[in-house]
Amino acid sequence: MRFIDDTTTVHGQPARSAVLLVNLGTPAAPTAAALRPYLAQFLGDPRVVEIPKAVWNLILYGVILPIRAKKSAAKYASIWTTEGSPLRVHTERQATLLRGWLGERGLDVEVAWAMRYGEPSIEKVLLDLRARGVERLLVLPLYPQYSASTTATAVDEVCRLQQKLRNQFELRFIKHYHDHPAYIDALAGRLRAHFEQHGQPDRLVMSFHGVPKRTLLKGDPYHCECLKTARLVAERLGLAKGSWLVTFQSRFGKAEWLQPYTAPTLERLAREGVGRVDLFCPGFTSDCLETLEEIALEARQTFLGAGGREFNYIDCLNDRPEWIDALATISEEHGAGWLHRRADRAARDAEAGRTRELARAAGAERVAD
Repeated sequence: MRFIDDTTTVHGQPARSAVLLVNLGTPAAPTAAALRPYLAQFLGDPRVVEIPKAVWNLILYGVILPIRAKKSAAKYASIWTTEGSPLRVHTERQATLLRGWLGERGLDVEVAWAMRYGEPSIEKVLLDLRARGVERLLVLPLYPQYSASTTATAVDEVCRLQQKLRNQFELRFIKHYHDHPAYIDALAGRLRAHFEQHGQPDRLVMSFHGVPKRTLLKGDPYHCECLKTARLVAERLGLAKGSWLVTFQSRFGKAEWLQPYTAPTLERLAREGVGRVDLFCPGFTSDCLETLEEIALEARQTFLGAGGREFNYIDCLNDRPEWIDALATISEEHGAGWLHRRADRAARDAEAGRTRELARAAGAERVAD
């Protein structure tokens, strides 16, 4: 293996820390040409699709990419904004605001963001942080509930790069925060604001991204963490039993996934005479294709088409102040000992300066000898 030489290292400089937000990813444009490499990278990850590679590649490149790229491009086009992909826009804003939030708390820390699939890649962002003197890296995947198909892929990619670095990062990973009080408060605050403006629905549906059922049977904690998040939010809001429920969306393929499925549940509620449904996606920290197209558009049509009277999609946390504050709290807790106060920076810089002077002096003595 060839290692990446860190020629930008300034020996004796104070160790800088960074928080890295990692989200799933997005194509560069809502076109079939842009979707093909993005989907190939995403669906080619063995963490995402657990089918023997030789078999899966035949299906992926021979069937799925030629067909799905065009269909997915049309879906992305329906939610694309003048600023670009909503997921990219919200993730970038979250990083910018988190940097400011941590700064207001007096913390001296870099904040960066990357996409697991697509751009900016984790490798590109990590190399940029290395060039800026970052030694300590706190990786914060924007997946509140842990799953091997999401959180673990981000960990895999960071560790893959670590294997290539000559001068490695000191690393910390945040595995999950599905039950963190600040995250639950942010979710409850989002729902509370919506209910204060529109009143409460006949049913609140909390829809999470689905995964194959076999992952639960093999030990993935995702299902349990989704249920706990929903329960804690309902308790925080004091919701009556029977007024809310959990579903799972985005099923792909013929295998059984976590149930109940979102679309059939909406159809059933409409047939049972439930007039108004509000739907919220707690597991998504940013609005994206799965919320804006699959839920806000398709799920709405499903419910109303089955006889429902009113459907409201509740936006994700995105860049709401309570969510950025929660991110800052989670970062500060997991970065304890790393995220130094600005008041301490001068002392550390002075100490680093003395170290550099000693190193230069020692080098001069060796030359004299």
